[in-house]
Amino acid sequence: MAHAPVLLAEAMDALALKDGGVYMDATFGGGGYSREMLARADCRVIAFDRDPDAIARGAALVESAKGKFTLHQGRFGDLCADELVDGVVFDLGVSSFQLDEAERGFSFQADADLDMRMEKEGLSAADAVNRLSETALADLIYRYGEDDDSRRIARGIVQARAAGGITRTLHLAKIVEDAVGGRRGARTHPATKTFQALRMLVNHELGELARGLSAAERALKPGGRIAVVSFHSLEDRMVKLFLTARADAQGRGSRYAPDLPPERAPSFVLERKRATAPSDDETMVNPRARSASLRWATRTDAPAWDDLEPPALAPKAEAEWQKLN
Repeated sequence: MAHAPVLLAEAMDALALKDGGVYMDATFGGGGYSREMLARADCRVIAFDRDPDAIARGAALVESAKGKFTLHQGRFGDLCADELVDGVVFDLGVSSFQLDEAERGFSFQADADLDMRMEKEGLSAADAVNRLSETALADLIYRYGEDDDSRRIARGIVQARAAGGITRTLHLAKIVEDAVGGRRGARTHPATKTFQALRMLVNHELGELARGLSAAERALKPGGRIAVVSFHSLEDRMVKLFLTARADAQGRGSRYAPDLPPERAPSFVLERKRATAPSDDETMVNPRARSASLRWATRTDAPAWDDLEPPALAPKAEAEWQKLN
């Protein structure tokens, strides 16, 4: 499937693009957001991606944009610029390119090494399934994958690896399917949530999101916009809590409470409290957009808050994984 940026028009509208502006694309991927920003306004775009394949794909745009586009290899938390910017956009999760390139091991649509590393270095998903304890695997799949069958799946993985290592995507998918008793008429494959949980652990996605949101808060000039497209409830929840906490001005200047100290003055204004979902037309054309949601806010002139601490959602799995690394 060709890469199709999700909620593209809505994200661009949220950024309120303007001529002369400077914008950050925190997740270059296939370049859809960056190209659209350059097409909509006479602006400059600074893009980042941790995947070396995405950096290679973006070389042509760097050349054709003639100084208006720069691309850096780095994670969310590495967002930086020599100047404050007018907008930052995030497109979270795995890209269509990563899913469609079987050898990357993100998907069980084809057989491949169980990899899932966005940066192609460090421990892989195979290390996780073969080296984490049963308790840690169950914790991971339940918390990151939000799968109620996590204990059965973890037990199945441990039993299967005792007979030989689990190194291939289709092998793991079959183990999960057998552990839960087959497809049972489900719309999605029973291994979907397990693969999601492993990918999020391997790439430290929630921790990187926390770092990235704080980096964006520091990078935005007053009046600048942040727009975040997420595909998973854990990511969306973190974005929502980050923005609502920093936009909460209850009690400021009232007779019932003193003004908030500067370090806790609202650093964002929520123009819209509810997330924006893709249209029916978009989900028909691009089924991967089904779970997407967009949240955005406007930066105030208040100082940035302390860096966001990612929640310890799966402490057993996270602790064991950290020791392995």
